[in-house]
Amino acid sequence: MKTKRILTIPYLKIHNANALSSPYTVGFPAMTAWLGAVHALERQLKASAYPQLHFKSMGVVCHRIDLQTYKGRGDYVYSIIGTGNPLDKKGNRPSFIEEARCHLTVSFIIEYDGLGLADREQFKEHVEHQLQSKMKIAGGDILSLSTPELGDISSEKEVQKLMRQLMPGYCVIERRDLMQTAMTKDQDAMDALLTYLKIFNTPEKNDKGDITWRQHRQELGWIIPIATGFHGISELGKAENQRDENTPHRFAESIVTLGQFVMPYRMKDLDNMLWHYHTDLENNLYYCQQNKPSTEF
Repeated sequence: MKTKRILTIPYLKIHNANALSSPYTVGFPAMTAWLGAVHALERQLKASAYPQLHFKSMGVVCHRIDLQTYKGRGDYVYSIIGTGNPLDKKGNRPSFIEEARCHLTVSFIIEYDGLGLADREQFKEHVEHQLQSKMKIAGGDILSLSTPELGDISSEKEVQKLMRQLMPGYCVIERRDLMQTAMTKDQDAMDALLTYLKIFNTPEKNDKGDITWRQHRQELGWIIPIATGFHGISELGKAENQRDENTPHRFAESIVTLGQFVMPYRMKDLDNMLWHYHTDLENNLYYCQQNKPSTEF
């Protein structure tokens, strides 16, 4: 196994993170939000004292999530718990925009290079300082975090040691293979997605003739929808009042696929849980993908 230099940021407590991961999925924040936060941290560290630093890939482990929803007695569906916005200048209640939010605790595993061995202790202090200096993650505020750690991973035994430190929790992996399998059977993308998310109720009769109902899904495991990037739907160009006048602009739509929550102790290879940015300019795709996708979980 090739040696990987790993930065671990354990137990980040995040308040009011954006749970609206795409226009039609609510729950765990999008992978673009997690990689975006790590990219922002890299840029701040580069600008401060580490110009050669490069974050190659990252993984996220969720230890706790509290989705801000409410279901009253007799309600059929859950409702989003909204914020109480201040009154406007005329004393009226402002327009209400539904924002799905969640409070959660996560850990980051970041593969990096470009950092000398002598800089490690000071580097950890810089990382902690940047995270506590008004930085947001997935749109949420950082309440607290444990001390960052640096280490070299070069064997399966060291991977298992790191994974035990991240328990209890669930890391997010991609299961695009399930979508691809379903779509080879003449299903469109939405039907393929729903095939693995819906719950089937099957009656079973025992020897006495009693019928019991068994609930199951198409695939074993904790399968979830995840937003992993964007698909450009317009040509590159300039838009009125765009934020950066020097960068071409295009309209895009979210890419949603299937993912799976897996306990870290099941990881034998770090690349099975690490994500990185990828672009497919021929097909106008900008998305996050795993270093080494696996279907063994």
